[in-house]
Formats: sequence, C-alpha cells, structure tokens
Amino acid sequence: MTALRILQPGPQTSVQDRGRIGFQAFGVPVCGVLDAVALRLANALVGNPATAAALEMRLSGPSFIAEGGAVRIALAGATARIDVSHDGETRAFPGWRAIEVPEGASVRIGALGGSGCAILAIAGGIMTPLVMGSRSTDLKGRFGGIEGRALAAGDEVPIDASDLSGPCLELPRPPASVFSATLRVVMGPQAEAFTEAGRETFLSSPYRVSREADRMGMRLEGPALGFVKSADIVSDGIATGSIQVPGSGLPIMLLADHQTIGGYAKIATVISADLPAAGRLLPGAEIRFAAVSVAEAEQARRELESEMARLIASLVPVREGARVDMDALWRANLVSGVVSALETE
Repeated sequence: MTALRILQPGPQTSVQDRGRIGFQAFGVPVCGVLDAVALRLANALVGNPATAAALEMRLSGPSFIAEGGAVRIALAGATARIDVSHDGETRAFPGWRAIEVPEGASVRIGALGGSGCAILAIAGGIMTPLVMGSRSTDLKGRFGGIEGRALAAGDEVPIDASDLSGPCLELPRPPASVFSATLRVVMGPQAEAFTEAGRETFLSSPYRVSREADRMGMRLEGPALGFVKSADIVSDGIATGSIQVPGSGLPIMLLADHQTIGGYAKIATVISADLPAAGRLLPGAEIRFAAVSVAEAEQARRELESEMARLIASLVPVREGARVDMDALWRANLVSGVVSALETE
C-alpha cells in the first residue's frame, strides 16, 4: 500500500475534499476544504479529479515519508518551501507545481505565506473511507478522514496508486492568495432584524479577524451592530458564509465546519465566489463587506468558473533548471545608485 507516514503533522492538517453535500437536514455539517479554488488547482496539477480528497494545512505544513512507492504531490493556495530529502540530498521546491517524491524520501513543508491555509494534493487521491459520500474530516463530530481528527505523528495516510509516467505540471502564473480585503455579501436572510444604522455600520466599517477563528467560523472585531428588538430568532438553517450576529452585536462569519442551524439573526451571507478568500484569512486581517444582488453573485460565480478553466488550461510541463522570472525582475530594484564609468585615482 502506498501511504504517507506522518512525522510531524503541523498545527492542523486534515483530510478534506469538497465536503459532505446533502446531509444538513440531518444535522451533519458540510465540512470540506476552506479554499475550494486551491483544491481544484492542486488536484489538476497532479492529474486528479477536481473533487479528490487532499490534505488541508493551516499556518504550516507537515513532514512525512513516502512509503510503498513513489508519489507525486502539489501544493496550492499559499507559498511555502517544500524540502524533499532522499539518499543524503535535499532539494527545495516551490508550490504551484507537481513534485516527484521517490519511495523512502522525506518531505517537509514549511510555514505558509500569504494565506492561512493551503492544499496538498497527491496523485491518485487520499483513500480514507467514504462517510456519507465524502472523505472530509468532521473535527467536531469526529468522523471522516483519519479517525475524525487532525493528523498526528505516526499516522499513515493511504494513497491510491497512480501512474506517474506523465510529465510533472506547473502553473506559470498562480492566482494571488492575497485579496482586496473586501468580501461581497448578499444581505439577509434576517437583515430586517437590524436597525438601518446597524446595516449601514456593517457595510461601511472595517472589521478585524479575531484570535477566535477556526474552520467553524471567525469572530470579527469592530463596531457593534444594533438590533431592532434582539439578536434571537427561531432557529433556522445556516449556509456556508452566513454572518451571524449574537447579542454582543459583533459578527461571526461561519465557514466550512459551521453548525446546520442557529438561533441568532444573520445580517448577510458571503457569496460563493468569495468563500475561498474568506477561508484564507488570518487572525488580525482587516476586511470590509460590500453588498451585491443575487444576480451579481451568480455572475461572480460564473466569472470564477471561467477563471478556473483558464488557469487549468494554462498548466504546462515543469521546465527544470534555471529560469528567468520576469515578474520578480520587474519588482526588484536592480539599480541601487548611479556610478561613474570613468576611472578615478
């Protein structure tokens, strides 16, 4: 059996796919990756179906050994140094490209840059058992993935053996993980529970992601929102991206592991096209909200799908050896001052 034997798991590395769709009516959260864009691109880089299960990393990556055969991996969603050690030699690789890892080689993924999460796809996909049609880890319910928990040292992550005869692929111009700090929302479903001043405050004020942020949701710090009566409603369904406001008046943005129902008013919902950006946020990040119509949200989703298709179509075989990175050259200050060509004594 081909597997990744975990040496160090990282702060929170878990098995995730697109999520457990269709079970919220039974109280089962969707879960799945925080950054669906990174999942699709990482899987494309290693030749997997778009929905194949992968490893989601938070803040920093794991280290592991490839056992039972060579594997092909790709990191998407953030920048990080990837060290592959084999036969006494260590090579460093960037993200956004497929990497061949020989059997017995060890891999170490360092701190993530530009994002709070990233995805590591492995050719063939992760083959933990399906639970309600998904391999995603439900960390609160403790099922799916590896025993329903984040990875731990000594875990063996099973991989479906894959044909590695094709070329490794890379994405020449990856999407930026940093976004404009504005998340688009559709107002409601309980926007009328807030005063007009409260709604204006929500759309005009900056908010900061607090330290109370995880895969379930992010508490936001900023101006409190006023209610017409109170925060309490008859409990109803919650969608990923719902912004729930408890009695404190401070918003909570609900993410992949959110509960299925809740009894606090929801002022707005982050549109699906912006959910990957929301999932990348780190504590301390400053964000704003902008209201759009349902039609505009649907158009944004279509534009995202078109961009995803363009990015996947742009994948090319990895060009080994030195390359000139023109973007890096344009950003660099190549001339630090003026000198004279005349000889001086």
